[in-house]
Amino acid sequence: MSEESETTQEIQPIKEDDTQPLKPVKPAPRWRSVLYTVLGVIILLALGLLGGYKSGIGDRTNAASQVISKQLTEQYQLALVDEQFGRYEAAKQRLEFIIQNDPGFPGAQNELAKVLVFLTVPTATPTLAPTPTADIRGVQALFSTAQQLITAGDWPNALAALDQLRKQDPTFNTSQVDGMYYFALRNYGVNLILQQGNLEGGIYELTLAERFAPLDRDADGLREGARAYIQASSFYGVDWKQSAAFFADVAAGWPSLWDGTMTAAQRYQVALMRYGDQLFGQKSYCDAVVQYQAAQNIGNLDQQASKNFNQAYQTCYPPTEVPTDTPAAPPTDTPVPTP
Repeated sequence: MSEESETTQEIQPIKEDDTQPLKPVKPAPRWRSVLYTVLGVIILLALGLLGGYKSGIGDRTNAASQVISKQLTEQYQLALVDEQFGRYEAAKQRLEFIIQNDPGFPGAQNELAKVLVFLTVPTATPTLAPTPTADIRGVQALFSTAQQLITAGDWPNALAALDQLRKQDPTFNTSQVDGMYYFALRNYGVNLILQQGNLEGGIYELTLAERFAPLDRDADGLREGARAYIQASSFYGVDWKQSAAFFADVAAGWPSLWDGTMTAAQRYQVALMRYGDQLFGQKSYCDAVVQYQAAQNIGNLDQQASKNFNQAYQTCYPPTEVPTDTPAAPPTDTPVPTP
C-alpha cells in the first residue's frame, strides 16, 4: 500500500485561474479589413489612371506623327515643284528639312542628290553666253500688259510679265504690283486645282499668294481640300479602310475635287466597295453590307461588289418564314332545335 502511494504522482494544487471560464477569442479588428479594401481600391484606381495616361500619351503621339507626316508630304510635293521650275536652292532646303525630321522619307534622299548635282553645275560666264534679247519696253508698258493678261485670265503669262517688271524696277507701284501678284497667284492656284487637277501645283501657287496677303476663305478651304485629297490618296489601294475614312471627309466637303483622273466622290465609292469586299472575305457580312450601301448612295456598284453585296445581304438579313393560317376545325356539336 505504501509502495502504491509512493508511485502515485503528486496531485497538483488547483490554481485560481483554472476555475475561471474560458475567455472568448477576440475577433480581428474590422478596421484592418476596411483598410485593406481601401488600399486595394486605391491601387486599382492608380493602375487605371496609369493605363489611361499611357493610352492618352500614345494617342497624342500618333496624332503628332500624322501631322508631321502630312507636313513632310506637303514639303516633298513643293520640293518637286521647285525642282521642276529650276528653284533648286528652295528644293534643297525643303528636302533637307524632310530628311532632318524623317531620314527614311521615301524618295527624299534621291531627290536631294539630284538637286545637289544641279546646284554644282557651273553656270556659263556671261561674256561667253549669248545675251538674251532685252525687253525695250518701259515698266509702264509691262504694267499695262500684266493688267491685260490678268483681265484675260492668262495667269502664267501675267505672272511672267510681273516678274519681268519687278526685275527691271522693284520699286515701281509696289503696292499695286503686290496686289496683282496676289490676284494672279491666287487664281492660278485655284485654276490648277479645279480645272487641271494639279493639286500639288495649286497648293504651291496658293502658298506663294499667301506671302502677299492672307488667303480668302474659299481659296484657303480649297487648299485644305487638296491637302486632304493627297493624304487620302496615300492610303488608296494600300489600306481601304483608312482610304474610305479619309475620302469620306474629302467627298463631304469637296466631292468634285479631282487629281486629273478621278473625283473625290469616285475614289470614295471605290474605297467603300473594296473595303466591303475585304470585310466580305473576312465573313463580316453585316459590316460589308454597310459599306456597299454607302457606295450605292454614290453610284452603281461594280460587278464584284454587286455580287458580294447580294450574298452578304442574304446572310445578314435572311428571309423570315411567313406563317400559314391553320383553318379552324368544323364544329362537331349537333345543333339542338329550340322549342
